[in-house]
Amino acid sequence: MKMATVYERYNLHTTPEKFFVEACDEGADAVLAIDRVSNEITLAGKKDVPSSAVTRPICGIMGTMRLVAGMYLIVITRKRNVGSLLGHSVWKAVDFDVISYKKTVLHLSEIQSQENKTFLAMINNVLTTDGFYFCTDYDLTHTLQRLANTSPDFQEMSLLERADQRFVWNGNLLRELAAQPELQRFALPVIHGFIVMKPCRINGKIFEWIVISRRSCFRAGVRYFVRGIDSEGHAANFVETEQIVLFEGAKASFVQTRGSIPFYWSQRPNLKYKPKPIISKTTNHLDGFQRHFDSQVLIYGKQTILNLVNQKGSEKPLEQAFAKMVSGMNNGMLNYIAFDFHKECSHMRWDRLQILVDAVAETQDEYGYFMLNSEEKTVAQQKGVFRSNCMDCLDRTNVIQSLLARRSLQSQLQRLGVLNVGQRIEEQAEFEKIYKNAWADNANACAVQYAGTGALKTDFTRTGKRTRWGLMMDGWNSMIRYYKNNFSDGFRQDSIDLFLGNFVVDESDGPTPLRVQKDWKFLTLPIIMLVAFSMCIVCLLMAGDTWTETLAYVMFWGAASAITAAIIVFNGQDFVDAPKLVHKEKMD
Repeated sequence: MKMATVYERYNLHTTPEKFFVEACDEGADAVLAIDRVSNEITLAGKKDVPSSAVTRPICGIMGTMRLVAGMYLIVITRKRNVGSLLGHSVWKAVDFDVISYKKTVLHLSEIQSQENKTFLAMINNVLTTDGFYFCTDYDLTHTLQRLANTSPDFQEMSLLERADQRFVWNGNLLRELAAQPELQRFALPVIHGFIVMKPCRINGKIFEWIVISRRSCFRAGVRYFVRGIDSEGHAANFVETEQIVLFEGAKASFVQTRGSIPFYWSQRPNLKYKPKPIISKTTNHLDGFQRHFDSQVLIYGKQTILNLVNQKGSEKPLEQAFAKMVSGMNNGMLNYIAFDFHKECSHMRWDRLQILVDAVAETQDEYGYFMLNSEEKTVAQQKGVFRSNCMDCLDRTNVIQSLLARRSLQSQLQRLGVLNVGQRIEEQAEFEKIYKNAWADNANACAVQYAGTGALKTDFTRTGKRTRWGLMMDGWNSMIRYYKNNFSDGFRQDSIDLFLGNFVVDESDGPTPLRVQKDWKFLTLPIIMLVAFSMCIVCLLMAGDTWTETLAYVMFWGAASAITAAIIVFNGQDFVDAPKLVHKEKMD
């Protein structure tokens, strides 16, 4: 099977007029020439690189992007090997460089220069979020089953053309390269998510065990600002997770998905610890809902929806609406199961998760998994997926996914002859430790990318038990999440929208949406609150002549700080760091 490839090794040569990206693979003569003045990109040869150029090695091209100061070239400067998938090296991109075509920013006004700095900080904000992976001679965006069911002309395509566009995070940055077929061997598709590859041993038999999570770049964003679906039916925080086993030439794979509850709802931060989710009353939900599941069924087959949200309190209406829509669609391909995770597992009774696993066991056996034997013959196809969600599709979701994946693995390892009859994975202490830690790392990666901090409940995933220390860590992470969701996520959302091309910096010198001035109350009220609070403390420490006098002062300043705090919380949405760049539709 011929694979499309991208060059693996590069040198970047820089002159004042041009960038030359030279392919350093054996036998390659191709050089990508980028004109720093006209922005034109052409194919050249090694003889075209002037000897005066400044040279350094790079690992690949992420793409190009326009900011206020002009065009920028984004390159990968450091990579780390994650492992080998079917003989192909898989890399994690570790460091990047964002290089300006223009040599100075003197052509910008003070305010433009400031905006350009902000945009640059946004690009770097996305690049420094852990979890970018690539492979130069294998298609990481597709599952083993999709790759096995391709047509001959698919094999002829370049890596970028044949990639699953849902998972190519630098698709927007590669637009210029993609437009010129002769440049495609420089166009490296990069996925965002998580990959772990481990050689494992059970019964003296060595097999390769792999987990790949691919984060969708459609309706991407941060917790609270991006919920539900868009009009195309793309769900927020959509991640496809594939677990792969390779043993003596045979391959097996089990795929699951997660994604926000697929209708129109929002949960904008407003300084409260848990903002109330609001289901949109003005949009026709069924249209987007139908689009979402039509595309899911097309790609994955049957769907079993595992809705893990609370069936009381503020999450209850979401569960009811979801159940009602599934039954309203009357589609035999959809199967809906609601499981109140927090209620079922309250008081640390995590063994009760087995109730859900047992309830879907029959369905899981029906869906099966994908398997190729050592002769490359397909012996099993996966006919459906479990689509899990909670509110964030992070903590509860990951716990359930790891349990379903283990059940699938049990069956695969028996069929491959790694496990003997009657043996259970849970009894293989060494492998079980690798398994649990990898799934907890997967939870953390997905959580950092969406909520800004590590996952909660990973102590259960790592050890199989809920611990007091785990509860304390969850408390700490929840606090950090609260701060970030309210005071820094607007910037993170803008960063993602800029990176993915949902917001495009205009070539004209007009003002950008960054110039939104904050109202006076945003500065004054927090200052008044702090002053009043400090005066309250001061009066307590430096008592007046009589205790009644002290009490009067303390009550006055205490009341002043309480009242301003109440006003701030009442206007909570205005005090939150909200996205500035985005089109209205996302925010509605």
